[in-house]
Amino acid sequence: MQTQLAVVVERKGSTVHAVPPSATVLEAVRRMNQDRIGAVLVRDGEQVAGIFTERDVLTRVVDRGLDPATTPVGEVMTSSLVTVGPRTTVEEAMAVVSEKRCRHLPVMDGDRLVGLVSIGDLTRWVTRHQAWHIEDLVRYITRVYPV
Repeated sequence: MQTQLAVVVERKGSTVHAVPPSATVLEAVRRMNQDRIGAVLVRDGEQVAGIFTERDVLTRVVDRGLDPATTPVGEVMTSSLVTVGPRTTVEEAMAVVSEKRCRHLPVMDGDRLVGLVSIGDLTRWVTRHQAWHIEDLVRYITRVYPV
């Protein structure tokens, strides 16, 4: 699949939910629940400082017995981000999430954040593409395909 992530982000929308490093875990989790998302980027001004995910809540907050109401996200976020560029293909991005075992990929154009794609976004894109391909093949086989 040679579709670039720039196309996926354009269709999905470039809105990225973010919190500052000073936000508490409780504030971030409430934001994630409100927006029905599994991660928020942590931004210090315009800079992406990290990502805070559902997995971070479990492994870095709950498992350590930290208080979500007083723990800043900046202390428990994932700071070693795995990022991709807008020219990365959907297939390449799927390989990255599989290899790196991450569920969210910030799409960066240099230092500029372009968007955020999740494994769900990638899977939906692949599924839709396969459905279109199947429809084309069925039309071709049944001779309904435009010649």
